[in-house]
Amino acid sequence: MKLHEAPSPNARRVQVFLKEKGIEAPPSVAVDIRGGENLTEAYRALNPFGRVPVLEFDDGTCLAESVAICRYFEGLHPEPCLFGAEPLEQALIEMWNRRAEINFMMPAAQAFRNLTGFFKDREKVSAEWGAISLEIAADGLTRFDQALTDRQFLAGDGFSIADITFGIALGFAQQIKLELPFDLPNIARYLAQIGARPSFQEG
Repeated sequence: MKLHEAPSPNARRVQVFLKEKGIEAPPSVAVDIRGGENLTEAYRALNPFGRVPVLEFDDGTCLAESVAICRYFEGLHPEPCLFGAEPLEQALIEMWNRRAEINFMMPAAQAFRNLTGFFKDREKVSAEWGAISLEIAADGLTRFDQALTDRQFLAGDGFSIADITFGIALGFAQQIKLELPFDLPNIARYLAQIGARPSFQEG
């Protein structure tokens, strides 16, 4: 198998997940998303939506979407468990992973794409929507800060896929210099805690 990837939050989500599991990453195939390689007919044969990463198996089967790829490897290597062991734990982790995606990761990405016009040569951009997305991301951060008041990680005391998603989204938002309240007390503590993990320090 091989992993088609590019520098992006979703590709990094898979890389961090594999490091947390202690799994050697499959051979990497670089995809030039800035140059539009992911929009070519050849790449869309792997993933019709043109996104990275894509895990391509030896028989030609392709698995896209970073969480789906992580779930595949979780099934092969159950420990350490990052999707939850018991039904309620699994549901809580799924809830917080979705919240991290919908209420922070996605609006932060939309703010970046629409305010900077990074991909304006291939998609419609709206500065107004970018500003709204930034507000949504900021509101989300305050809610995550509140949620982290009485627990170490998003879904409780155990590190999970939800923390990989949120931690990567926070790092991405800082890297692209979005004006967001990263100094909220619990967010600041969480950033330092997640940033100290070896999986987040590599790559």
